[in-house]
Amino acid sequence: MTATTTPHPSQRPHLAAMLEDTVFRGIGWVLRRFGRWAPRIEPLTGYGTSRQVRVLGRVLLGPPQATRSSGAVDRRGFRQFLTVPAPGIRVPVAVAGATVTVEADRGGYVDVEIDLPEEGTLPAGWQEATLDGVPTPLLVVDDATTFGVVSDIDDTAMVTAVPRLLLAGWNTFIRHTSTRRAVDGMPELYRQIAGARPDAPFMYLSTGAWNTAGVLRGFLARNGYPAGPLLLTDWGPTQTGWFRSGPEHKDSSIDRLMTTFPQVRWLLVGDDGQHDPDIYRRAAERWPDRVVGVAIRELTPAQQVLAHGSTSVPEDARPSGPVPPDVPTVRGGDGGVLAKLLADVPDVLAAD
Repeated sequence: MTATTTPHPSQRPHLAAMLEDTVFRGIGWVLRRFGRWAPRIEPLTGYGTSRQVRVLGRVLLGPPQATRSSGAVDRRGFRQFLTVPAPGIRVPVAVAGATVTVEADRGGYVDVEIDLPEEGTLPAGWQEATLDGVPTPLLVVDDATTFGVVSDIDDTAMVTAVPRLLLAGWNTFIRHTSTRRAVDGMPELYRQIAGARPDAPFMYLSTGAWNTAGVLRGFLARNGYPAGPLLLTDWGPTQTGWFRSGPEHKDSSIDRLMTTFPQVRWLLVGDDGQHDPDIYRRAAERWPDRVVGVAIRELTPAQQVLAHGSTSVPEDARPSGPVPPDVPTVRGGDGGVLAKLLADVPDVLAAD
């Protein structure tokens, strides 16, 4: 059995990262000293195969007697971001009889790939690891599974009005979490795909912050989306700069899924309000035999105005080149239109 943690991109942190770490160390010292706050585990959904799993979680400081939030509480969005990481905490991770100890990174994150001692130790389906005894869900994909879905969230599954900063900020930070609305027809489309492909994994890939994971899980469940791992990112400074690259996060996450599940061909679903068309075009170029199709939800002119202030698709959201001709691409304004178009795409709504 071996375990591999996600490496830092740089040994020397960027100035912005050092400033952020200094602030959090100070806040953490005050909370521990005077509030008696202590580290607690926030489990995040992982995934893998019967031979290797990726276990995800986060160590945060919490007040005495605090219980883990499930994301079901209706509260204003900014409260999701009132968290203080507990970096450097050593966390025992146990799965299928194997145990490794991992040190939380500067953001409190635990992200570890564990090679299981015996092939077939974990059956396909929803399984469980533990982080310091806290149950942590895992989606294990069967080796016989040949189809899966990678879906964006903002303005694909959920109406967000990204990337227009003020409106997205209002939706994210000020509105109550229960007011989030699903994009018309998308839950029905995903349920239709899941009905035709009951073993298909659904991976929800977004540039949203990990702080919102609980709320997003609740949103997806409340609106009837198939359950699946969230592949989010950490907002703020990185080891190498002031801000993280959203397209880079999506590129690397797609590549990781392709490598982890070499037998799976993916339907990539996104919208034209941001960079999804170009991100998926690049994925189809890198993995031409592994992308079964691309589905783009087109924002209406009014929605484009809400998203970025113009009735047209922004220049940086347009693909810089055509999708490879062997990869079918469909476009529609909602899930109902996309469902009709995807009915003509081989291997999506019908088994191989």
